[in-house]
Parts: sequence; C-alpha cells; structure tokens
Amino acid sequence: MSNPSVVCQQCKEPLQLDASLVDLAPSAYDTIIASLPPRSSSTHARHATDAEKLELLSAPSSVKEIWRKSKGSPSSVASLSPKAQGKQPQNSSVSPHDSFVLLQDSVVHHTPSISTPARSKKGSIKTKGSANSAPVSKPPETVAPNSPLSHHLRSTVRLFNLISSRTDIDHPLCAECTQILLASLQRQLDETKKERDGYIAFEKEVRKERERDSQGLTKEEAEKKIEKLKMDEQLAIEQLKEAEKERLQLDEELRILEQEEKALELDEANFWRYHNDNMLAGNQQSMQLATLRAAYAADSAVLEKLERTNVYNDAFCIGHDGVFGTINGLRLGRVPGVPVEWAEINAAWGQTLLLLHTIARKIDYKFENYRLIPMGSFSRIERISGDKASYELYGSGHMGRLLHNRRFDFGMVAFIDCLKCLMDYIKSQDSNVDFPHQISKDKIGDVSIKLQFNQEEAWTRSLRHVLLALKICLKWATNGVNG
Repeated sequence: MSNPSVVCQQCKEPLQLDASLVDLAPSAYDTIIASLPPRSSSTHARHATDAEKLELLSAPSSVKEIWRKSKGSPSSVASLSPKAQGKQPQNSSVSPHDSFVLLQDSVVHHTPSISTPARSKKGSIKTKGSANSAPVSKPPETVAPNSPLSHHLRSTVRLFNLISSRTDIDHPLCAECTQILLASLQRQLDETKKERDGYIAFEKEVRKERERDSQGLTKEEAEKKIEKLKMDEQLAIEQLKEAEKERLQLDEELRILEQEEKALELDEANFWRYHNDNMLAGNQQSMQLATLRAAYAADSAVLEKLERTNVYNDAFCIGHDGVFGTINGLRLGRVPGVPVEWAEINAAWGQTLLLLHTIARKIDYKFENYRLIPMGSFSRIERISGDKASYELYGSGHMGRLLHNRRFDFGMVAFIDCLKCLMDYIKSQDSNVDFPHQISKDKIGDVSIKLQFNQEEAWTRSLRHVLLALKICLKWATNGVNG
C-alpha cells in the first residue's frame, strides 16, 4: 500500500516504500554516511571552459593545435555543459530543511519544506537549484507523535535527505523517473569518457613536445643549422628564379602556340569551306555527268535506231503493183485495159529522175554529157555537150503532139544513158554488185525504153527494169554510207 506522505519528486506520483527502508536500523544510517565522500564547500566553484583551460597551459602552439583538431574546436569543448563534462561536486551546504517530503510531526517542532522540480517534458529531469524549479508545498498530514509510522517516516526522510545532499536530484524517485535519470547519467558518462580520452591524447602530445624541447642544440650546432638553412634558402631562391624564367619561356611558347593554333584553326576553316565548295561543285558535276550520260544513252539509242533506218528507202519506196513498177505508190507504165493517167506517169517519172539525181549526189558522181533537172511532173534532162538540147521527161496521150512525144522518147533514152554511166561507176567501185538487166543504147534488158512504135506492155516492162536498177544503186549507195 502506497504511503500518502511520500511522493516522487519528479512526477509527483505516490510511492510505495520498500520494506527494507522501513525496517532500516538507526545505526545503519551512520554506516551509510561514513561510506559517502565528503561534501564540498557551500559556494559553487566556477567551472572554467576547456578553451580557457587550454589557454592557461604553457604548452607549444603546435600541441595546442593538435588538441584543437582532436577535439574538433575549442568552442565545441567550451560549449559543453558542466554535466556533459562530468558531474562536478556542488559545494553547497544542504540541510535537512532544503527539500524532501513535507511531514507534519507533532514531535518535530518545524515542518521541512520540499522543493520539487517540475517535469517539463516526458523523459527530462529537472535538477534542484535550476531556474525552472519551484518549491511545491504539500498540505501537511498529521501523524501521531509516538506512532511507529512517524518513526519510520522520519528515518526514511533522513535517508532521502542524505542522498539528495550528495546529488543534483531530489529524492525519492519512482521507477520510471529513475530509468530516465539513469539514461541521462549514462549519456553524461559517455561524453565524459570521450573528453577523458581527448585529455589523455593532449597530455601525450604535450609530453612529446616537452621531450623535444628538452633536447636542445648547442650554439655551434644551431649556427651550423642556421647556415645550412640559409644555404637551402638561397638554393630555393635560385631554383625559384630558374622556375620563373622557365615559366616566362613557357608563357612565350604558349603564346606562340596559341597564335599557331589560331592560324591552324583559320586554315582548317578555310579548308573545310573549300572542301564544302568542292563537294558541292563535285555533286553538281556528278549530276551534270549523270544527265549527260542519260542524254548520251538516249541519243545513242536514237542513233542506233536511225542507223538501222534508211531514209532513202522511205523517201523513194520502190515496189510493184501487178505488172507495174511503182515509186512512192505511183505507177510507171501503161497496159491495155488499165488506163493509167499521164499525170500519174509524169509524177512517177519526176520521182525516178529525182532518185537518180540523189544517188549521184550521194556518191559524189557527176554525169559528163547530161544535167538532170528534177521538177516533179515536169522534169527534164539537158545535154551539156553538143547541141545542148533539152528533153522533157513527161508525155501526153494526144496524137497531135507527136513531136512532143518524140522528145519524150529522147528524154527516156538520155535517162537510161545516165543510168548506164552510174551502173558502170558502181561496178568499178564494187565488183560484187550485179545488175540483172544491162543497158545498150535505147534498150534495157531486151526491151526498148521508147514509147513510139512500141507496145505498151514492153514499154511498161522496160520501166520496171529501170526501177530495179535504181533500187540496186540506192542500196549500194546507202550501205556504203552506213559502213
């Protein structure tokens, strides 16, 4: 059963006192007091910070710097609270009247006041003497003067007073507040251990520095060392001057190289510009070449087709229509029962004379005695030697124009004479050429070319022989050109 007069000094919850505390004999208090360390003076000593302590030491600056590095910075050491640096004994005179549970005892003539620190947050402990702590008064309870409970409470209060006078925390505490207090004390212990390790390392460095200082040099050794350092300094200065000269030379070389680099970049830019221009020109030329090749291929195909084509055969198409020889569809000749108009015959003779004239000009042959004058249906042949007569190469069917028909016969005889000269020239140029019908005076083959006193069938056959001879001459002339 919890005692209503004893509460936790942190959370103010009632406490259940342990039976061992209740039954503790008065002589046991003396034994406990004797085992505790003595209390400090009544005034609190000023705790100097680590930075202040470090400045007060007569250690070299290098050692102090090592200590600062090992600790992070003096400010970090100085910022630690006295609790973080370890619990320091508080020099205060604590009397039984400072704190603890308020008891109203008829035997005791005064009631001790208990200063109870308030819990600010859960898990935090307010120590006595802090700014936020405030004394909390509890209504006194009346206890019988000579009752056993009053005696036990006085003994318990004495024990708590003894513990509170040796610590920063008022007692008693409940189990939960005790656990929080232990965790806080454990953290302070860890921080104190770390600071202890830092002090140990600092002490080692100080000792090493003192040992080095104790090994002092003699005056001669110091002078030699100074002389050597001066020589090293002079050598370092000379090396520095040489390095400066080299730096200047390198700067000049760098400036020259930068100028060369800029020139090379300009040349490279010009090169790529010219390269691009040449590439564009090359592409244009390639396109033009491809166009020319395509045109050449097309023209070659046309040329090949034209080479296989004989325009003379198209211009002078020689064939036959029954018993008639034809040139360009015009019949040449007459037979009984087939009245061919003289206009058609005269036009056919005009085409025939034009063909003979064209073949002679094609092979560059000139007639010696005659000059051909092709004029369509009114063509004629002129003699260029002798009487220089002119013979018409067109006829008429009227009997009253007998004289004209006679000149027509002379014109046809002059035509086959010119044809014979052309055939002889071709044979002289190519012996392989064979003409099936030979020309002798007014006959070609075995029939006369004259119309008067001749049968129309024979005259028509002789005209067919003339067209056949012209066709052979045309074939030889055009093949010679093509070859």
